[in-house]
Amino acid sequence: MTDAQTTALPSWPKAYPASGASAILKLFNEDFVVTELPLQLPSGAGEHLWVDVEKNGANTAFVAQQLAQAAGVNEWDVGYAGLKDRYAITRQWFSIYLPTGKAGETPDLTLLPHPEFKVLGQSRHVKKLRPGDLQGNHFRIVLREVKGERAAIEANLQAVAAQGVPNYFGAQRFGFDGGNVEQGRAMLAREIRVRNPKKKGIYLSAVRSFVFNEVLALRIRQGLWGKTLPGDVMDAAGRPTGPLWGRGRVSSSDEAQALESGVAQQHAVLCDGMEHAGLDQERRALVAHPADLSWEWPQADLLVLSFSLPAGQYATSVLSEILHTSEPERHAEPEAAAGD
Repeated sequence: MTDAQTTALPSWPKAYPASGASAILKLFNEDFVVTELPLQLPSGAGEHLWVDVEKNGANTAFVAQQLAQAAGVNEWDVGYAGLKDRYAITRQWFSIYLPTGKAGETPDLTLLPHPEFKVLGQSRHVKKLRPGDLQGNHFRIVLREVKGERAAIEANLQAVAAQGVPNYFGAQRFGFDGGNVEQGRAMLAREIRVRNPKKKGIYLSAVRSFVFNEVLALRIRQGLWGKTLPGDVMDAAGRPTGPLWGRGRVSSSDEAQALESGVAQQHAVLCDGMEHAGLDQERRALVAHPADLSWEWPQADLLVLSFSLPAGQYATSVLSEILHTSEPERHAEPEAAAGD
């Protein structure tokens, strides 16, 4: 997709040869279990009530609305660290601004009846949960109706365990058929005016993520997977990073800067627009390393994966390097930022 195009997202290249295998993902909610790994646990005192929630078939924003209603507060008084998939069983913390002197006795939300979520526990803390306030997520994924050669699947699993996967932003970030990217392009090109701050943020995030993916894809096409370039900016773990576009000079140099600048020139409307929108230059690792990756075959056509990822990395990026997955029709429109 260049600045002049309005088509669906491109097919970004993979790091490893395709296994030729396929499977069904999320046939049942219990096939996709996500457990949030918090940065900290509540201290037991403070103006914010933290609640530990397990949801099944509900999205994060809906649960936040229900908690606000049950606690008698506004929706903006409820915080959470990241959005979790709807068609899954997920566990995460929410915070509710609820000073004890303001609302009287603290409500016991563990008694809140709802068919799609339950509050497992609650405790007080001194701060609100905000997006990104998490270490990461642990995944347990059941893949059903697996078709293909087990040897090819396991070869890719071994490669992923040893070398990681391209740290692409997942399809959730871009909206249905890449629509958020196109809306973002039109907004930055001043073809449309977006007044809603939330929508504007979603579109900017999609555009920024798209340019990052384009840089990573070009490196893979040029045979640079698993390699560093002169001028690469390394992260704390010693891995090369790519640009999250914004104001300021690109911190890479030499060959790495030339590659990144070439992508920026190809998407000049997007990159210039992001600079004027007030975003600052940042960096993101080009490689995602799933921690403690393990797998088992309970039966010939059933594969169960278990692994953890840091905040902002996507389980779909891991799955796509192992085999092709498809979801039931009801899952056609993914929840935004499910990997956060």
